[in-house]
Formats: sequence, C-alpha cells, structure tokens
Amino acid sequence: MSKKPQWVLFTVMLVGLLGTIGIALPYPVLAPYFIDYPANDLTHFMGFHPKVLLGICLATYPLGLLIGSIYIGALSDGFGRKKVLLITLFGSVVGYALTAWAIYVESFVFFIIARFLTGLCEGNISIARAIAAELHPEIDRTKALSMVYAATYTGWLMGPVLGGFLMVYGVAEVFLLAGLGMVLSIFLVLFLIDKDKAEDKDDTPFWTSVKQNNSLTLLKHIEIKPIFWFYFLYSMGLNAFYDFYPVWFVDYYQADGKIISLATVCLTVVMIVVSSTLVTKIQSRYGEIKAILVGGTLLSMLLFIQPFAGYQQTFIIFAFIGGAIAMTNGMVPSYLSHYFGELGQGKVMGLQTTTFCITNVIIAIVGGFLSILDSKLILLLGAVLVLSAVGSLWRNRQSQYALMQGEKVS
Repeated sequence: MSKKPQWVLFTVMLVGLLGTIGIALPYPVLAPYFIDYPANDLTHFMGFHPKVLLGICLATYPLGLLIGSIYIGALSDGFGRKKVLLITLFGSVVGYALTAWAIYVESFVFFIIARFLTGLCEGNISIARAIAAELHPEIDRTKALSMVYAATYTGWLMGPVLGGFLMVYGVAEVFLLAGLGMVLSIFLVLFLIDKDKAEDKDDTPFWTSVKQNNSLTLLKHIEIKPIFWFYFLYSMGLNAFYDFYPVWFVDYYQADGKIISLATVCLTVVMIVVSSTLVTKIQSRYGEIKAILVGGTLLSMLLFIQPFAGYQQTFIIFAFIGGAIAMTNGMVPSYLSHYFGELGQGKVMGLQTTTFCITNVIIAIVGGFLSILDSKLILLLGAVLVLSAVGSLWRNRQSQYALMQGEKVS
C-alpha cells in the first residue's frame, strides 16, 4: 500500500464507524414503531401480531447480511478490496433510500425487500476487517483489528443515540440519515484507500468467482471447526440479547427510543474503552483461547442476571456486559486472522460475519414468537447459548492449543 498504514487504518475505522451508525440507527426505532405506534399497514400487515412482524424485520436485514458476507469478503480477495467496497457501499445507499420510501407508503413487503438489500450490501464489513488485518506487520494485527472494533462499537453507541433522539422527526428520516452516512463512506474510500493489486491480476469471470469463492468453503478445514462452533453458539446468544433487549425495555418499563439509547450508551462506552485499550494487552499476555473462555463465561453470567435486575441496576449490568463482549469479540477475529489468514483474509473475515448473520436470522425469528410469551425468555435463552459456546470450546481447547503451537493452517 502506497499510503501510510496509519491513514489506511484511520480510513477503515471511519468507514466502519459510519457504516455501523447506519446499521444501529434503526435499533431503538423499530421496537417502539411496531409495538407502541398507531397501527398502520406496515406494522399490522395482514393482521399479524406486531411482534411477529418485528421479528421478521429483525431477521431480514441479517439474512441479506448473511448472503453478502458469504461472498463479498471472498470476492474482494480476487477483485480488489476497494472496488468491491465501493460497489457495496453504493448498494447500501440505495437500500436505505428504499427503506425510507417503504415507510412513507406503509408497505411491509417493500420494507422487507429494502432491508434485505441493505443487509446484502453491508456484508462488506468483512472487507474492512481484512484490510486492517493486512496492515500487519506495519501495525500489529490484533491492535489493528481491535481499533476497527472500537470504531464499530462507537458506531453502535452513536447510532442508537441518534436514532432515539431523531425519531421525533419521523421513522423514515432516521433511515435517510443512515443513507447519508453511507454516501460519506463512499467518498472516504474513493479518495483515501488505494487500488490494490488484485484488481489488475484477476481475470476470472464474476459469476465463476462467485461460485468458486465463498467463506463457507473454509469449513472443509477441520482445524477451524471448533472456533466456528464456538462462535456460532456465542453469536446466537449475543444476538438474542442485541435484538430483544429493546423489546424487553418496552415490555417491562414502557421505554421509548431515548431510554433504549441510554442503555446502549452504557453498553457501548465500555466496549469502546476495552477494545481500544485492553484487548491487545490481554491477547499478548494470555492468548486468544484463554481470553475467549473467560470473556464468554463472564458474559453468560451477566446475561443470566440482567433480566432480573431492577431498572437502575440494569444500566450498570449493561456496562459490564459491554466489557465482556468487547474482550471476547476482540479475540475471535485476531485468532482467525493469525492462524487461518493464509486461506484468504477476506474469506476468513467473511466466515465470521456469515456466522454472526446466520445466528441473527435464526434467533430473530425464534425470538419474535418467544417474546410474545415473555421477552425475558429470549434473553435467558441467550445466556444459555453463550454458556453452551464456552462449554463447546472448553472441550476442544487442547486441539486449539496444538494449532497455536503449530502456527498456521495451509
């Protein structure tokens, strides 16, 4: 890369920040919109319960993200990071504009299509992580990835806050603002990230490359399966918490977007601090596997406690949950990049995103129905799933230690 690694990292962080703000803006908006707003054709489509429709909406975006993340990271390995990133960012702009239009016309069908398109294009988060990982050795791999995660967490902080406070101007306007963030991201990538060599050397036809290159092909390597199954169960539990704590707030405390945003602030501020200051130190001292096991165990305990906490105590618990999430999340991409990066950084980061999205789709649909009974149940299910993930990795820890001693997989 001709540009200084620090500038490249800064650009990737900004793109991650703006992209995540766009993703996170709707989170404090959708639960009140479907549950508390006056009935309309979108939120009461065909007479279905609003919580069921909300669950479908929560599943549609990650379903698109799932399909996008399977291919986008791997395609960038061959067609170039910058080219694929620009195309997908433009697609995100179109997706947010269509989402706003669907709200204006109160069309549930078009809303779902628009959210799917947006998610499909925002599978490009794997490209940002791949660019950060490839800055090694100029910038330590774990440090670069943890900084990208810190920027992502900042987006999760700013997005819900902006969404909660801007909701008074209209739900559609929140999505339009997210689209503007994507426009800014396009200009950043266009002017601050260099064209990479892959854009010149790969002459494989596009559809042939799509068929041959996708992140799921990594699962043929038996060494990667233990960390895959850990992350699968862990993400299932984490998404149960992410997707349904706003519903829990509405059900138990009649919370509006501002209250949900405040809870998200408590969660993400600690995530930012831990990711930017502690993750690299923890990794260098204890290694990824030990840190993942400790972080996952702590997270499962906190998720068990949270649904039973009082209103004020919940905000304190959210802060501790943020620390546990940041520690665990920071170790997984570092581990994957270090020991499986030679298989293609785009593929590796795509597999992580793909796994997260698969679980998000599953838990959003299951949780939509389960939350009709009691939103507390889906949060407790999340705690059980995270604990199961820890148990799965604990049983396979020796094989992972052996892999770490033998270094990379070829």
